[in-house]
Amino acid sequence: MENHACFCTIVPPHMVDALAQADDPELREIGLQTRELSHQQRQQRVQATPAAPTVAAMEAASDRPDRTIFDARQGSDLPGSRIRGEQDPPTADPADNQAYDGLGATFTFYYEVFQRRSIDNAGLPLNATVHYGQKFNNAFWNGEQMVFGDGDGRILQNFPKCLDVITHEITHGITQYSGGLDYEGQSGALNESISDVFGSLSKQYSLRQTAEQADWLIGAGVLGPGIKGVALRSMKAPGTAYNDPLLGKDPQPAVMAHYVNTESDHEGVHINSGIPNYAFYLVADALGGFAWEKAGRIWYQTLTSGSLPSNADFATFAHATTECAHSLFGAGAEEDAVRKAWAQVGVNNNG
Repeated sequence: MENHACFCTIVPPHMVDALAQADDPELREIGLQTRELSHQQRQQRVQATPAAPTVAAMEAASDRPDRTIFDARQGSDLPGSRIRGEQDPPTADPADNQAYDGLGATFTFYYEVFQRRSIDNAGLPLNATVHYGQKFNNAFWNGEQMVFGDGDGRILQNFPKCLDVITHEITHGITQYSGGLDYEGQSGALNESISDVFGSLSKQYSLRQTAEQADWLIGAGVLGPGIKGVALRSMKAPGTAYNDPLLGKDPQPAVMAHYVNTESDHEGVHINSGIPNYAFYLVADALGGFAWEKAGRIWYQTLTSGSLPSNADFATFAHATTECAHSLFGAGAEEDAVRKAWAQVGVNNNG
């Protein structure tokens, strides 16, 4: 079986590359170090394909998370020193507590909304490392655990503080344990988009926001004070999250007519994810109310059904979500919304 564990970062490579090419020598050095550490982690990522949990393991799994927070102390050895586990009191370090609370909120979201017990649906321990590297400008899932850099404080910051960042990375694990989506091209863009979808839904759930009330931003609060922008990505309006002299303009397309053909970033997985992101937003907007109740359920069921091929392209996923909407809700508003959304972003859906 092919390995579907990915080294999956919240900040896309084109943003790190912009830092690595900055005129400011300090920022350039931070960008180069972030890129080098990322390259090392990509080479070391967990190679084993996870076995599907047994029914007995799933039934025996706890309905409470099993969290452990580690501290890399600005080093690159993982997981680092154990700093906090379940039942331990908060530490004096905000990053420890933010990561701990965010893992808990993500577990609660998946359990209360989808009855899922952790990443593997069988109570897999949730491990996270904070203070990874020196001013490391990213957070990632390495196939086994969450890892947070501190950011440089000028351009990027607050990774463990953002719930959608934590849920985004944990969802890469859920995709991995659900059969995986190849991390390249359109299947890779779907992999990234699914993490954005559930990252946003987790934040909406914690705030009890309707689709209309939500900001549909990914990583709001991650951009530093001097950056012209609001977030890393916008699901509601792909391509508008930032427009900054250093980072450039948000390159995400919203529709297939503007699909970006590129060899970098596994054929543009962080860029072209804007298209399925926008499709999901359109479904949630059309159906109204709490987006996790219908749109989220359709996407979750499609991901975890076991029938989604690992090399699924946008059209395959569009067809699968349309069929899933019909299966869950019958012929009606839900199926209609899904069909119309994919048509609006220009994805051929023969569902």
